[in-house]
Amino acid sequence: MPEPGQGSSGSLRSLSAARVAWAIGLALVVAVLLNPIFAPPFVVVFGRTVFVALLLLLAFTVAGHWHQALLPRWLAQALAVGLMAPLATSLVYLMSTGGDVGAIVQNPGRVAGFLYIAGSALIVGLVLALGAQVREREAEARTLALQLELQRSQQARQALDARLAVMTAQVEPHFLFNTLANVQALVETGSPRAPEVLRSLIAYLRAALPRLHEDGGLPTLANELALVRAYLELMHLRMPDRLRWRLDVADGLDSRRVPAMALLTLVENAVRHGVDPAEDGGEIEVGARAEPGGGLRLWVADTGVGLSARRPPAVGPAAVPGAAPVPSAGTGLANLRARLQGVYGAAARVDLQPQAPHGVRAEIVLPAEETRR
Repeated sequence: MPEPGQGSSGSLRSLSAARVAWAIGLALVVAVLLNPIFAPPFVVVFGRTVFVALLLLLAFTVAGHWHQALLPRWLAQALAVGLMAPLATSLVYLMSTGGDVGAIVQNPGRVAGFLYIAGSALIVGLVLALGAQVREREAEARTLALQLELQRSQQARQALDARLAVMTAQVEPHFLFNTLANVQALVETGSPRAPEVLRSLIAYLRAALPRLHEDGGLPTLANELALVRAYLELMHLRMPDRLRWRLDVADGLDSRRVPAMALLTLVENAVRHGVDPAEDGGEIEVGARAEPGGGLRLWVADTGVGLSARRPPAVGPAAVPGAAPVPSAGTGLANLRARLQGVYGAAARVDLQPQAPHGVRAEIVLPAEETRR
């Protein structure tokens, strides 16, 4: 049955000007083809074919709206066209004879004309009706394919978001646990540096915790640099004579969006696996520059032990009892690469290069922001 609000009014709304124009055009073609074998003038023949064509169009449209659930739409429309072709032709000839049936059946010319017009309407109407159904089925199939593709894309994005959330959760907690272990050790030994470490820890938490309330968007470079600065201040308090650091960030980049914890992951690796194992410590430089085409280059360079001498420590940066184990440099970089892949695809990369005379330069190259997934 038709849906609420459909029916005859819905059928009439479906009779667009384009459909009516097509019906009249086909009627003109049939009239031209039949005119040589008809005695009446061309205008009369054209009028009859137009009348029949418009009634067929109306029948086809109404059947598409009023077909029963047990009767397929294509069959309902084909039956409507098949029944309307002789019926509409009969109406044409009845109007031309004033309703005199005998004047039709007793005139061989009119019988032949009836058969020609009804037969032409039946053949053309059925072919066009079935063709319309084929095109409609193809359009429905394309729409369904697009919907399925959109659904798969949404599911893939949801799975990716969940994966990124899990990886971020794996990366973040050990920062806090290791720092708290450092604070605990300083407090237990009565170190006068404990208040300063606590102040730096508070600064770190102020930079890190607001991200818990973000809606899933990427943080700005300014926020990530605040987090890096707070972390380096904490590490500098732990080894004031062995760690030096500086920021080299070009102007105008504070509002750029970058993956969360990306810079901090590289800074942590530089501290734990580069500067900390070095006998004389080292210096860490954190920088950012715009790239041609709207890209962004971030780097963390250290003068530590270098790539060949690095090995993952057994415990956190303070190397104190109770410090939480941390992932190795390889694990941190693998997680970072996976996060970049999830956000930018293959357009982003992480590069590690040795520095002379010793140390490592780690770079993150990001594409333009509009390429973000």
